[in-house]
Amino acid sequence: MSRQTEPGGAAAGIGAALRLDPTHLPARYSAPDKGADGGQRSIDLSASRVVIRRTASGARMKLQLPVSAYQGVAVRLAEPAQADAVEVVLVHADPGLSVPLFSAGDTADVVAEWQRWGNALAMPLLISQPDGSLREAFARMGAVALGKPGPRRRRRSALRARRPQALMRRRPGRALAGQPVHREREIIARN
Repeated sequence: MSRQTEPGGAAAGIGAALRLDPTHLPARYSAPDKGADGGQRSIDLSASRVVIRRTASGARMKLQLPVSAYQGVAVRLAEPAQADAVEVVLVHADPGLSVPLFSAGDTADVVAEWQRWGNALAMPLLISQPDGSLREAFARMGAVALGKPGPRRRRRSALRARRPQALMRRRPGRALAGQPVHREREIIARN
């Protein structure tokens, strides 16, 4: 089992880019935390659970939550200090428990990373609104994404009156009219 670890964590500084691979879980990294001593917290992320370790006022804390306790994977603009930065976050109802998954200064790969994390964690994809609220990016019914149904096949087709393809491949038989019929003596099998 490979782990994504680096000395000092994946996000060493507040402005550092964070890039984890969702196909290589579990991952251990550190992320900024304003309320923690030293401004950092340690995060262990697997496909089924999240473990957050932090120290606040000298007291060490460890929070272990299932991934199902989170609302989904959201894409949002980073804090105002970083003008063009975009981040992908595993969002919890308590903002202190939200976990950053990806952050970058440019928006080139953010949609691909957002969808990869949503698939890897089996969570809905969310979009952060300017007022801070979240909405789902795609309509869903339970775990199934809803969409416009595709067009029906062969309904309004110009070829709908054609013979089926299986019959088109068959060769027509020869007419029996005009062919000689051989009269032979009937053979019957008896016990």
